[in-house]
Amino acid sequence: MLFSQPILILLGTYCGFVAASPLDKRAAPVVTLDNATVTGVASGSVNEWLGIPFALPPTGNLRFQLPQPIPSYNTSFLAAEYGPSCPQQAITLPIPPGLPAETLDYLTSTIYNAVIPSSEDCLTVNVVAPADATPESNLPVVIWIFGGGFEFGSTSTYDGSVIVNKAIDLNVPTVYVSMNYRLTAFGFLASEEVKQAGVGNLGLQDQRQAMRWVQKYISAFGGDPTRVTIWGESAGAISVALHMVTNGGNPEGLFRAAFMQSGSPIPVGDITHGQGYYDYIANQTGCAGSPDTLQCLREVPYDTLMDVINQTPGIMSYQSLVLAWLPRVDGVFLTADPQDLVLQGSVADIPFITGDNDDEGTLFSFSTLNITTDAQLAEYLQMYWLPDAPADTIQQLLEYYPEDPTQGSPYDTGILNELSPQFKRLASFQGDIVFQAPRRFFLEQRSGSQSTWAFLNKRLKSVPVLGSFHASDLLNVYGGNDMASYLVRFVTNLDPNGSGDLAWPMWTTSSPNLLTFLDGLIPQEITQDTYRAEAIAYLMSVNLQYPS
Repeated sequence: MLFSQPILILLGTYCGFVAASPLDKRAAPVVTLDNATVTGVASGSVNEWLGIPFALPPTGNLRFQLPQPIPSYNTSFLAAEYGPSCPQQAITLPIPPGLPAETLDYLTSTIYNAVIPSSEDCLTVNVVAPADATPESNLPVVIWIFGGGFEFGSTSTYDGSVIVNKAIDLNVPTVYVSMNYRLTAFGFLASEEVKQAGVGNLGLQDQRQAMRWVQKYISAFGGDPTRVTIWGESAGAISVALHMVTNGGNPEGLFRAAFMQSGSPIPVGDITHGQGYYDYIANQTGCAGSPDTLQCLREVPYDTLMDVINQTPGIMSYQSLVLAWLPRVDGVFLTADPQDLVLQGSVADIPFITGDNDDEGTLFSFSTLNITTDAQLAEYLQMYWLPDAPADTIQQLLEYYPEDPTQGSPYDTGILNELSPQFKRLASFQGDIVFQAPRRFFLEQRSGSQSTWAFLNKRLKSVPVLGSFHASDLLNVYGGNDMASYLVRFVTNLDPNGSGDLAWPMWTTSSPNLLTFLDGLIPQEITQDTYRAEAIAYLMSVNLQYPS
């Protein structure tokens, strides 16, 4: 359900990290995979291997099929550049006039400037390791899963060397892995036909296949396959959570810990809920009359199919976070609503960290500025968010999320930042129903069963209209800042704590501690996860009753 694709321009501008010098004179690093020599790039204190295929190209008859592992590597190759991203859905953001320059800078940096070469042949991994790592090093491994609303995103916009260098600096050396996975309809086609064929949630299956690749090959790069942490943000964090609840909660030895930024087990319904989008694509491509529409769609020219997908609602469209393309219950990867799986105890018994930004919903509320009255908001919630809920549920939501701008998001900004009479109200609702409520639900259900930590990012609160917006916490990690320190210590020790940073107590129902990241002279403090308690509790019950 979620967006986030901070482009390198954002990180470079606001975090100040600089790519490794091209004048680095070390010899190019090599690893042996099966019968192939793979040559990477020496980059300062790390080695990088980029664009390594981890599955057969999902093209031709392998389109809309489960990822097929590469039998073996038999031909040596150069791994010096990122592979193309998987096909991206076109994004158009309605930017209201008169936005302050600072806000516009953040918006254009995080959403636009994202011209990324894409191809159906996109299933590649990248590995970054300390320069002195050897196959005997047995270093812990962190696997990054990017966000982008399951519609767009790429590994190439995240510099893994920042994470590895931070780990080296803290004397907890780590190997970093990232993977591309199929997006939009290519990765999350949903219908009865897809269900019958057993090919739902292909984007998640791609991620799982990349994890199996890590098990088989990461020791060649100096990594320990028994000490893997999966880490993601937004759609990537939701993916991490879904890997925790799939397979009866058995991680199959693929990972031993999880770190989630703005994403938890979300409430989703059966894969047939996507039938309308499937039928639209079949109709528009001429496949509707075929006796096997799925096979017909495999044969549609790529450009034709992509043009049709781009006509479906995107994350910045009017329906916003009610995504067209997202994981759904397919009977294979997800056997039930993820939140029901949590209630059943189908959760990997591993330590995890999860957290959100304070103003998750602001970024997604620009497309609905024409909603200006209570009646219009009620109609919108009924039509897009809760079509099966009774009218009194909608009215109850309007009471929990009142029109009062002092209670809206960006929070703690009084009457300021009110782009329209319903903007802050809708931003508050969207941030809570998609991010805060699922996170708190997950923590409450798992408290006492496993070690859990939680955070809240309140940095950049002064950014007009946006506040501490969705994806802003990535600056804390890929900028090499304090969250990166907590991350790499957690990857190594299964505990984020260490000298030099504020002690981070665990989250429990009796003491729901949040490590809260702040601007100013005091960079962190411990607060309690009790804000909007009644409203969020109500949203938890709504999510369980009416999964999308």
